[in-house]
This record gives sequence, structure tokens and C-alpha cells, in this order.
Amino acid sequence: DLSTGDPLPTEGRLRNSCIQARRKCQADPTCKAAYHHLGSCTSSLSTPLPLEESSVPADCLEAAQKLRNSSLIGCTCYRHMKNQATCLDIYWTIHPARSIGDYELDISPYEDPVTRKPWKMNLSKLDMLKPDSDLCLKFAMLCTLNDKCDRLRKGYGEACSGHRCQRQVCLGQLRSFFEKAAEPHAQGLLLCPCLPTDRGCGERRRNTIAPSCALPPEVPNCLELQRLCLPDPLCRSRLTDFQIHCHPMDILGTCATEQSRCLRAYLGLIGTTMTPNFISSSNTSVALSCTCRGSGNLQEECERLERSFSHNPCLMEAIAAKMHYHSQLFSQDWENPTSSIIEHQVRPLLLHPSNFTDQLGKTQTKQREGSTMIQTSNRHLRGRGQS
Repeated sequence: DLSTGDPLPTEGRLRNSCIQARRKCQADPTCKAAYHHLGSCTSSLSTPLPLEESSVPADCLEAAQKLRNSSLIGCTCYRHMKNQATCLDIYWTIHPARSIGDYELDISPYEDPVTRKPWKMNLSKLDMLKPDSDLCLKFAMLCTLNDKCDRLRKGYGEACSGHRCQRQVCLGQLRSFFEKAAEPHAQGLLLCPCLPTDRGCGERRRNTIAPSCALPPEVPNCLELQRLCLPDPLCRSRLTDFQIHCHPMDILGTCATEQSRCLRAYLGLIGTTMTPNFISSSNTSVALSCTCRGSGNLQEECERLERSFSHNPCLMEAIAAKMHYHSQLFSQDWENPTSSIIEHQVRPLLLHPSNFTDQLGKTQTKQREGSTMIQTSNRHLRGRGQS
């Protein structure tokens, strides 16, 4: 098994959850009245653009100003918390109060810890596969051998199957998988490394999210996807989180935050209106399932949104680093089938295709050479069960 890491934080362990903050606000009559009034204004203020005070109705502006010093300003949510939808609804209700007159939209609704515990993998049962099986198949097997991962994967597999496909049900099950499955399992399935010549492996990776059901049947305009996303607190939160944590800050491609946060934000979009995916089985390029044709005078805005996925150096680097890490997991000491390594930030050198392909090729060669050692080791481990 892969280790599941730290237990998920409860609402009480968050620095300032929006649910707690609203509870405090409701104990104060002035804050309570201002919050409820601002809630009635939210639909007209729900916009991704910075708000000018002159464009805001006076009563809404007054309510926002009254909340500027409350605990609601700066409240956050957590992806796995109970009542996440309620928390995010509170966050976006109060959002105009923090953005009026300022441009404070570059704040994620989520407060997510980044764990640095080693990831442990028990490879003892992988000898049922051929030694030269691709890594996507091996990560799929690791998921199957884990009860929770297998149950969640079957859940979206059934909901997204061709003859049963109901897109919204499929998307809901995909969100459930990527939220509830242990992060190493989810990332292993989606970000498994393949040789460019191994189309079967690449197709398995591209089909992880069941694109035939999860993605729109007809390719929409990218701005239309965004228009559908923004009124939904969950989708809007995931898109904001992605734009913050996978954002290049300068022309040199310096990334705003750690690669682990960027990947978590990227995976958080799967199962929303803005679900991205690999564009082919032969490379690791990703994109939204949309086009900018017919955008008119919004062409530049549309292309900026589309390129934030398809030409994003921070995202490309984070994906390459994770795939490199996954290939390393299978090139550890085969005499010890429980391998554990600590992941480190990987620099842009990994983006060069020859570096990644060479590493993966060496890994697969080492796996073939070590297959006999695996089988010998596993004969001693059979019957012990998963750790």
C-alpha cells in the first residue's frame, strides 16, 4: 500500500474556517445584519473582475465596509472538510467585501497543508503482472489492491461507462475519487510515466478520467466553460486555486508556489466544468476540452485562459517532476519490496524530453533485470498481507 499521510484536519484545526467565522459573526447583531445584506448583493457582484466602488450599489458597499474588520475577511476552507460546499458559499458571499476598491482576488479559498512524509509502497503483489508491464498498469494494480481506492475507482468507472453515461453523475464520482482516494494513489493513476513510443500506456493514462463521458460531447468555447464555472462556488474555488498555485510570476517562468500545491490544484479541477486532460497518448501535454474559435473581441482573454493549461510552464514542470518521481519509485531496491523515498522539488531540467525518456527507459530495464529478485522476495512475503 501507499501510505495515506497525515489525517485530514477537522474544521477546528483550520486557522480560520469560514463556518467558524460566520458563527462568530452571527453572535454580533451588526455583523450578522451586514452579512445577510451582503448575501443578497452577491448575485449581482459575482464577477471574476476587480470591483470598482462606483459600480456597487450604496447599500451593498455599506454592508461590505461593515465586514472589513470581521473574522470573515480572511476565512478559508479545506477540500476534505465536512460542509465544504457551505464553507465555500460563505467564502464567496464575503468575497466582495475583501475585493471592493482593491484587487485582492489572488487568494485561494483553500488552506491546504503540504505533507512531506515519505510515501511507502508495498510492491510485493506486482509480480502477478509481467515484469515489463507499463507503469500506468502497475499504478492501476496498486489501486485495485487498496480497498478504498478500488471502491472509489469502480464508482466512477460505473458512472462514466459508455452505456450508462450521465455526465453530471460521472463528474460527481470523479470528484469523489480525487477528493477521497489517498493522494499517492490518485496521482499515481493520473500521472504515471510512459515512454513516448508506448501508446498503450499513454492511452491508459489519458482514459483515467473517462474522457468520453466526463468531457463535453461538443467542444465549447473556453470562455463559455468559465461562464458555467464561476457561479458554482466549488468550481470557482478550484479554478481560483489552480490559477494561484500554477501561476508563472514572470517571463522566466518562476512559479508562485510549490509543485505539490500546483498538482493538488490541478487534480482538484477534475470533475468540475473545467476538467482538463492529456491531449494525446504520445506526450504529457494537457488542455481544457474547449476552443477559442469565435471569441470575437474576447479572443485574447479566451487564449489566455486556454494557455493557462496548455502552455503553463509551472504545470508542465510539476507534471514532469511527479512522473520522474513515480519512475524512481519503481527503480528502488527490489530486494526490499516496500520502498520509501522522499519527494523533492524538481527543477526545469526534467522538462527536457530526452532526460525523462532516458530515466524511464533505464527504470524499465532495471525492472526486467530485477524481476527474478522480486519473485524470490515475494515468495517469502506471501500470506503476510498488506502493511
